[in-house]
Amino acid sequence: MTQTQATAQENKEVEKQAGAVQENAAAKAQEKEQRHQGAKHEGKDPNTVYIGKKGVMEYVLAVVTQFNNASIPAVTIKARGNMISRAVDVAEIVRHRFVTGASVKDIRISTEELLSEDGRMSKVSSIEIVLSK
Repeated sequence: MTQTQATAQENKEVEKQAGAVQENAAAKAQEKEQRHQGAKHEGKDPNTVYIGKKGVMEYVLAVVTQFNNASIPAVTIKARGNMISRAVDVAEIVRHRFVTGASVKDIRISTEELLSEDGRMSKVSSIEIVLSK
């Protein structure tokens, strides 16, 4: 075998290994995405709007969209901690300005224990507001 043939064979072997590495990386990325999607939607009701740091009107739009797009009888608004007042604002804006036939079907308050960043358990208030047509 000449040196040129040996080099060509080595190049083919390197290309084959690189292809295998790329396939493995793609498979791992796809598996990670599937795990992420599973965790993202696991245990979440599609008729629930979780209140966070976005503006109030974005959540109002989400609730109104739930009422308009789906033939569902109720939408649940959930929030924790400092976002509780924003959840109440969302519910009231939806009821008074956008879906005037909506009413508060149920309000549930509770305390959840969460693990804080420094490793301690902390208690956080939470609220669930159920709006129905």
